[in-house]
Amino acid sequence: MDYIIAGHRIRLTGEGSGNAFAKALRPFRVSENETGVPVLTLLTGCPLDLQEYDYRELDAFAFDDADADCHFGRYDGGYLFYMTPRAGGAPTLYEFPDGRSVVRSNVGHDVSMYRFGLWMMYGLAVTPLQRIAIHSSVIRCGAGAVLFLGESGTGKSTHTRLWREHIAGAELLNDDSPIVGIEEGLPTVYGSPWSGKTPCYKNESYPIRAIVRLSQAPHNRIYRLPTLGAIGALLPSCPPAFAYDAALQDRICATLSAVIARVPVYHLECLPDEAAARLSYRTVFEGGGM
Repeated sequence: MDYIIAGHRIRLTGEGSGNAFAKALRPFRVSENETGVPVLTLLTGCPLDLQEYDYRELDAFAFDDADADCHFGRYDGGYLFYMTPRAGGAPTLYEFPDGRSVVRSNVGHDVSMYRFGLWMMYGLAVTPLQRIAIHSSVIRCGAGAVLFLGESGTGKSTHTRLWREHIAGAELLNDDSPIVGIEEGLPTVYGSPWSGKTPCYKNESYPIRAIVRLSQAPHNRIYRLPTLGAIGALLPSCPPAFAYDAALQDRICATLSAVIARVPVYHLECLPDEAAARLSYRTVFEGGGM
């Protein structure tokens, strides 16, 4: 089955491709008969063995949704990502070879491991194509969109909910992992099948009006960040594991530089209230602030 996400075609085949988070993927489904070469073809059910790889680890991190530990690194022919269940059992592997678009995996019917593994592989495929998954909650308002960034628990989803409750025409585009890219020179944000705990899977895209990094505070205050501050605000919201590979990090930084050359980036110190939502709205769409 073929899907187009953020303007790029992917193809999912093999075991698990038809039922793993099908609802999230459905809005992105396209005909395989249409013209277009996939940037990523995922073959599942492949007999992969971790012991067969000369693996060099770049990053290791927890994946609590699947009660597993994740490992990302290189082998002689490309990138390798695998997840090991904490309860025991064989690891789930994803093999991404250099210079090829075909990814092999032994993933079965575990939806969490399928969904997250596909997110990692999609990221590897589109990072060279000026596309980045950004951990954020995104509001579409009028003909543009605003990304709200912040550490987990900062209140991104709360702030975008306040927009929807108090700002006319504000709608949620994605609540966890939209795709940011450059489309014909214009910084653009795309909906994706990855939206965290909020089922918001929209195959839509909008020019980015602004990016706002949130932090909790006993007051509401917003200010625009200079270039270095803007890069520093965006980088922590990019795929963390990719930061440990120089080639991936260089491509991410190049795309972010193209984005912030055209899009203002703000820091909003805020309370979880209506006034904070109205302040960020006025700043982005009316040129006002505090």
